[in-house]
Amino acid sequence: MSKLLIVGTVAFDAIETPFGKTDKILGGAATYISIAASQFNVESGIVSVVGGDFPKDFLEKLNQKKIDTSGIEIVEDGKTFFWSGKYHNDLNVRDTLVTELNVLADFQPKVPKYFQDADFLMLGNLHPSVQKAVIDQIPNRPKLVALDTMNFWMDNTWDELMEVVAKVDVITINDEEARQMSGEYSLVKAAQKIHNMGPQYVVIKKGEHGALLFNNGDVFFAPALPLEEVFDPTGAGDTFAGGFIGHMASTHDISFDNMKRAVIAGSNLASFCVEKFGTERMMNLTKEEVQSRLQQFKQLTQFDIELN
Repeated sequence: MSKLLIVGTVAFDAIETPFGKTDKILGGAATYISIAASQFNVESGIVSVVGGDFPKDFLEKLNQKKIDTSGIEIVEDGKTFFWSGKYHNDLNVRDTLVTELNVLADFQPKVPKYFQDADFLMLGNLHPSVQKAVIDQIPNRPKLVALDTMNFWMDNTWDELMEVVAKVDVITINDEEARQMSGEYSLVKAAQKIHNMGPQYVVIKKGEHGALLFNNGDVFFAPALPLEEVFDPTGAGDTFAGGFIGHMASTHDISFDNMKRAVIAGSNLASFCVEKFGTERMMNLTKEEVQSRLQQFKQLTQFDIELN
């Protein structure tokens, strides 16, 4: 069984959408990534930090999904990272209302000894210096290193980000971030420029419009499943990343063809994430539901055509 190490935030979120609002609920990149990856046959662990206000029973829920939480540092006299956002009627657009780094501001990651020989590494959205510190603690390069980032780090920590991007095999970002990182409007040109920064594979997420995978001139497109209801998009990108890396780790196959399947696996799980607030839908997701929806993806993209 592959070992998968996940680095990212474990946090509190407060979310408002046109369909409702929440007070503080559980969120964070590493949370969504690990729950999605738990759908696969992998041994996963999280490196993160929380405050003394973080509910212990949630760590137990992660443990029940066979997610190792020994790498989550608990700062008893600190407060957990908090983010609040409001989505517009177009759920692709949101405003960040509050960002409180709290214990994340001084986080020095420590990779548990057991996961220092991880086969797969997923660097969730986090300060690039933290991502690099984790890479530096792994003596032998994992089979595959994937990175997720966002425009905030591009705006504020460009040099550190470029240093990390040069060390990874796969980068997953959304279309707006790909354009900002590359300075190109065309996503094909953007992917080429980002590829030249280091990553062999570039995955560009387009929300309800699917995802693109680029590798040395090869392109694959995965649609998003048309859903009757989208309730809360928070965490969908991280869930996609978790499904992607979970599939890769469970199959031990890092070929381009298998990466196509990983993109579908990530898109499939992300389609569940948006159906309820926060992690609620993902925490209660069954393998039967996952397989049934995968069949819908297959039917969505399968067709016969005569070529002359």
